[in-house]
Amino acid sequence: MANSTITNKEEELEKKLGAIRSHGTEDEYKALAVKLNIPFSDLASAPIDTSALSLLSEEVARQARLAIILKSGSQLTIALTNPEDENSKGVIAGLQAKGYKLSLIMTSPKSLEKILARYANLKNPETYAIGSLEIQESEIDALQQQIKNVADLKSQISAVSVTRLLEILIAGALKIGASDIHFEPETGSTRLRYRMDGVLESVTAIDEASYQKVLNRIKVLARLKLNVHGAPQDGRFTIRQQDIDIEVRVSILPSEFGETIVMRLLDPRSIKGSLEDLGMRPDLLTLVKSQLDKPTGAILTTGPTGSGKTTTLYAFVNYLNGPGSKIITIEDPIEYHVAGVSQTQVDPQRGYSFANGLRAIVRQDPDVILVGEIRDAETAEIALNAALTGHLVLSTIHTNDAAGTVPRLIDLKVNPQIIAPAIHVAMAQRLVRKLCPTCRKKGVLSAGDLKTVKEALMPVKDLLGVPDLETGSIYEPVGCKECNGTGYKGRIGVFEVFVVTPEVERLILSNPSISAMQELAIKQGMVTMHQDAYLKLLEGVTSMEEIVRILG
Repeated sequence: MANSTITNKEEELEKKLGAIRSHGTEDEYKALAVKLNIPFSDLASAPIDTSALSLLSEEVARQARLAIILKSGSQLTIALTNPEDENSKGVIAGLQAKGYKLSLIMTSPKSLEKILARYANLKNPETYAIGSLEIQESEIDALQQQIKNVADLKSQISAVSVTRLLEILIAGALKIGASDIHFEPETGSTRLRYRMDGVLESVTAIDEASYQKVLNRIKVLARLKLNVHGAPQDGRFTIRQQDIDIEVRVSILPSEFGETIVMRLLDPRSIKGSLEDLGMRPDLLTLVKSQLDKPTGAILTTGPTGSGKTTTLYAFVNYLNGPGSKIITIEDPIEYHVAGVSQTQVDPQRGYSFANGLRAIVRQDPDVILVGEIRDAETAEIALNAALTGHLVLSTIHTNDAAGTVPRLIDLKVNPQIIAPAIHVAMAQRLVRKLCPTCRKKGVLSAGDLKTVKEALMPVKDLLGVPDLETGSIYEPVGCKECNGTGYKGRIGVFEVFVVTPEVERLILSNPSISAMQELAIKQGMVTMHQDAYLKLLEGVTSMEEIVRILG
């Protein structure tokens, strides 16, 4: 009996201590609310609008320690535990940028948890402000009138509010034709740069406070963790417009002065739809089309990152895409969606790799298989075996030139007896900037450069009808408003392609070096990337400086 009495007293004491702790917590948050001049509520009698609650996903709401408890038109009431918290600020900035007017109410963690627990009862919540950003067509049209170049964009950025900054930056990038947006924190500010035609160009500097809001908003959009600052994060979101969706890949990396962001804009309109748009010479275009028209075999494109391999593969797919062909792709990730093509994405966490994905694809009876990249021996062997058993296989591999394709596959431990009959064509490429047609000017090659070009083109002079080289007449970059002062506008491919002939097959079986492959390919008529680039130089398409920058 005595023990029972002691136990009851201990329970009563614990309840009292718990009440004191709870009361103390409420007092602390009430004091913080007074300090910040924000009303406080324990939410015990507050009406909770579940449709308002569902505007944010539970994951984001818990990370930011807040909940939307009421929605009336564009007015939102938000309960939160600390408005000074960076995670809370990021979500608030995202909602304000969408046009919502916010009323904040302070509450305690215990009271907030009761609200967050209601997510369990929600059915199919609409997660707002996560994963997509709407930029109206009218907004783009208005910007087109105001932004003609980087100088115009700088003035727009200086005049816009922080809540509209991300929309202006993305809309400006789409207008100017930038492929990437770089945020690079430095001492006291963040440098903003666009990559245009493969070259980074400074746009402006953003103050520290504004950048923090932009960073948090991007994290929310890309479903990244707001409270992680010391580790890399990767995500993506969609820019939704009336007629087109643009995927944005986001990479965040911790650096000395803060988190750096690179956003890649995957605009389907930037992908050249046809083979004719790639910049191939007429003789090369005819050769490539003849190989694509074959029902079996492998066509491999090579080159470093950013050399246009993906663009070329999609041009191949568009050429082959028709009601009579079944095309299946396996990509990592799917960068552009093509109507009429079955596209799948690698997902290692679910066991869907290039290798086992390819095995499944072959059982789907495709006519054409696109493999985003050959990275290992298993993928290579399955892809090449598919090329031997009734499929046309398109893929990429990382090498410096076309001749390096076969030695690279052998390095991956692929049997040369599979490589030789499977590969029909190996193609290497780079992208060079095109001279701005508005401001380019006539010039003359230096004596040294003229000698270099002559020596390079002499072997193909008669084959390709090379123009007269005696004068050394070319075009040079200048710079104007149309090209943002760079002297260049747009890019074009330079290529080298060799076809696997019976003689090349015999060489492959001997496990050849790159130099041996290169020598035989040139002997059989391959035009090198340097020769292709020099032809474009003489045609006034690009400059000597650009060729040296890209090809050396």
